[in-house]
Amino acid sequence: MSLSNYAIIDSTLREGEQFINASFSTEQKIAIARGLDEFGVEYLELTSPQASPGSLEDLRTICGLGLNARILTHIRCHRDDAAIALDAGVDGVDVVIGTSSKLRQFSHGKSIDEIIGLASEVLPWIREQAPDVELRFSTEDSFRSEEAELLRVYLAVDRLGVVNRLGIADTVGIATPSQVTRLVGTLRRLTHCDIEFHGHNDSGCAVANAFSALEAGATHIDTTVLGIGERNGITPLGGFVARMVTLDRQGAAAKYRLDKLRGLELLVGEMVDVDIPFNNCITGFSAFTHKAGIHAKAILNSPETYEALDPHDFGLTRYISIAHRLTGWNAVRARADQLGLSLSEAHVKALTQHIKVLADERALSLDDVDNLLRNWGNGNGNGNH
Repeated sequence: MSLSNYAIIDSTLREGEQFINASFSTEQKIAIARGLDEFGVEYLELTSPQASPGSLEDLRTICGLGLNARILTHIRCHRDDAAIALDAGVDGVDVVIGTSSKLRQFSHGKSIDEIIGLASEVLPWIREQAPDVELRFSTEDSFRSEEAELLRVYLAVDRLGVVNRLGIADTVGIATPSQVTRLVGTLRRLTHCDIEFHGHNDSGCAVANAFSALEAGATHIDTTVLGIGERNGITPLGGFVARMVTLDRQGAAAKYRLDKLRGLELLVGEMVDVDIPFNNCITGFSAFTHKAGIHAKAILNSPETYEALDPHDFGLTRYISIAHRLTGWNAVRARADQLGLSLSEAHVKALTQHIKVLADERALSLDDVDNLLRNWGNGNGNGNH
């Protein structure tokens, strides 16, 4: 069910602020929030208002924009933090506390019993103050926590009956898809809440782990634009969307404005001074580029033969590269047709071989190939052009 009824919690304005190059102004935060809202994410998560005076004012500003997305903020399991968040006008409060032995020892210094006691105090208090607010409780460093202790915490919180979602966080990016499946599946069986997954990408598994969480019954996935965040970030919005489009193209297109993704990534990339990686899902410059001759022939006949995603869904176009030694005559023929040139099949095949020979000698550009095509189309194709 969650594979069609999931929600994206975009954390570019919270987790993304923890990226090394990120220092968003109020105006930039507004632009990001509006862009994500136009794309269609269901939630925006912002930095705790306790972080700085500006963080509080920015949270109030975003809450006042009248966006369709619900506005959340991420806070410690403290009553004071919660009071300030509620006063800012948020739609939801995301409470977190570390449960691994490392965080208990070196971060907040509380035992599992003390964590349960604190949660049992703070969470009902939040619900009393704001009966309609969405309330999430998440453990931090879930996958380096002892399973028995972790489940003690989750079951105690679930029994309180005041929380909408339970959060699982792969804080240092060490979880495997099978581990995610097991933990989410266990919580799905034992608790009554929605389940949110927050996965870091330190070992390159963030998208796979997010999808495994959904398969196991999670309902909410945390993302950021371009995956920015602490260290090398979390599940990227584009990568997660690519995964979901390959599963259910119509469903994803109905939920989100897919054609807005590239603009969002360019916007945020400029703000944090990073280029979109060449192999970025969907929007990387080579994502829909085809080079090998046998690939090009098949693409020209039927694009889905070598494309799991349709570039047009994202407002993009495919490109068939022909200026190289791997080119095939079908691709050269297609380029000639684009240029309005009339060449026989024999001429196209001969020119293709000529391009291969030249490409073995030096790098070619598309202009080089176009000039060759025009020369041969004008009857000058003697192999010397």
